[in-house]
Amino acid sequence: MLKRNHYKTVVLSDIHLGTKHSQAKEVVRFLKNNTCDKLILNGDIIDGWQLRKGGNWKKKHTRFFRVVLKMMEKHQTEVIYVRGNHDDFLDNILPFVFGDIKIVKDYIHISKGRKFLVLHGDLFDTITTHLRWLAKLGDVGYTFLLWLNKFYNNYRVRRGLPYFSLSQAVKQKVKGAVSYISDFETELVKLARSKGCQGVICGHIHHPAITMYDDVLYMNSGDWVESLTALVEDYQGEWSIIYYSDLVKEEHL
Repeated sequence: MLKRNHYKTVVLSDIHLGTKHSQAKEVVRFLKNNTCDKLILNGDIIDGWQLRKGGNWKKKHTRFFRVVLKMMEKHQTEVIYVRGNHDDFLDNILPFVFGDIKIVKDYIHISKGRKFLVLHGDLFDTITTHLRWLAKLGDVGYTFLLWLNKFYNNYRVRRGLPYFSLSQAVKQKVKGAVSYISDFETELVKLARSKGCQGVICGHIHHPAITMYDDVLYMNSGDWVESLTALVEDYQGEWSIIYYSDLVKEEHL
């Protein structure tokens, strides 16, 4: 059984519900054991792009929202849903406030007296070209890696081994990916600084990170397709990245 924790803030992004590569069971299990006062869903939670093509919506995808609603009822969790590019259908209702749920384009989060700009990060794609690593690796190749990843991890689970992302491992080897990630982080830090914020919290590129850029703290919550990560804040205002694979390791100790 996973260890139970309660945080001040939990940030999740890029779950891509409605796609076959979404690790919905894992994120549901994570939320059942990691509750919070504030839950920030930082974009691409629902993959509207894939749903428009037919999609792959399943009961486990609906279960995610049931768990969120239960958190709101049981723990009085405030939910901030930041629109991403794959759930851009939300543009038609922004901004939307209903009880403890807010759906917004971006958000200012206060942590330990510091202002953090919270946004998905897809606006960066208008500053530079599309993902360079994706162009290099090829969309078909990336999709194949995600498909292969599923079978590889089923094999690992049967042997009591933790989740491992093949696609993340490949991205770290591609120079174009490293360059894109670096540019992405730098541009969002500039944006946060221009808005008088001391930090930025984003998603979009499926690459979890906590990095200090001079006077601005850059944080990326990762995703639930490849990395299976969450960004959490404790009651002292300290931030950390939780890897689902580490939680599974602890469970088996």
